[in-house]
Amino acid sequence: MIPEAFTYERAGSVAEALEHMGRGALPLAGGHSLVPALKLRLSAPEALVDIARIPELSGIRVEGGTLVIGACTRHRVVAESSEVAVNAAALAAAAAGIGDQQVRNRGTIGGSLAQADPHGDLPAVALALGAEIVAQGASGTRTIAADEFFVDYYTTALAEGELITEIRIPGGQSNGAYAKFNRRAQDWAVIAAAVSKGSAGWRVGLCGAAATAVRATGVEAALASGASAADAADAAGEGINPEPGLDGSSEYKRHLACVMVRRALEAAGA
Repeated sequence: MIPEAFTYERAGSVAEALEHMGRGALPLAGGHSLVPALKLRLSAPEALVDIARIPELSGIRVEGGTLVIGACTRHRVVAESSEVAVNAAALAAAAAGIGDQQVRNRGTIGGSLAQADPHGDLPAVALALGAEIVAQGASGTRTIAADEFFVDYYTTALAEGELITEIRIPGGQSNGAYAKFNRRAQDWAVIAAAVSKGSAGWRVGLCGAAATAVRATGVEAALASGASAADAADAAGEGINPEPGLDGSSEYKRHLACVMVRRALEAAGA
């Protein structure tokens, strides 16, 4: 299908992007989620503002022990970064397996988090890493914990007119992994698990298990009490009721969550 007519602007700064958004424009970064929605007329904005070339929205750095990633940093750049590998191993693993090469070359970390797809890779990783999402709007800048960011299907805690500017992750999380089950290569995950060990112990995120990415707190508690990876993973199905569909029943997906968590923990050396 052909999208509804819209105007296109390219922003040179965050301030300029926010000005356009204040007039109703939607931000466009990689476009791999927004453009299909436009073509299907699931979204029909009067205007788009391209934020992909704003310099301050791209790049990776370590700041006082915190890994800081600009919202428009491409998945390929994240996957290949030595700073990410050392400080957020689960993110490096997940970014390397997002979509296909074209998607990784154009898609952005901030766009994936803002999309909040319940089967998307990066929301679960953000939970496992204890990430913080920095958003800027007309009223200023605020920081949102990943645990509070994902609200419902494709819904986040971002207010109208707010733009993700960067993602902040506690550094030193080199023990981490990501395990994904999909029906075909490059498909969205049926169920996936992200695990990471930080200063407070292991955190485990799941995607495909609920309306949003969720933490497997039962697994985290079991690991904290000294359980083996295999025994702790058995708790992954507790408290989740995945939506049944053509890709499997709820019971099957609960079992799959246990399998993916075990694989991720074993890959991370738990």
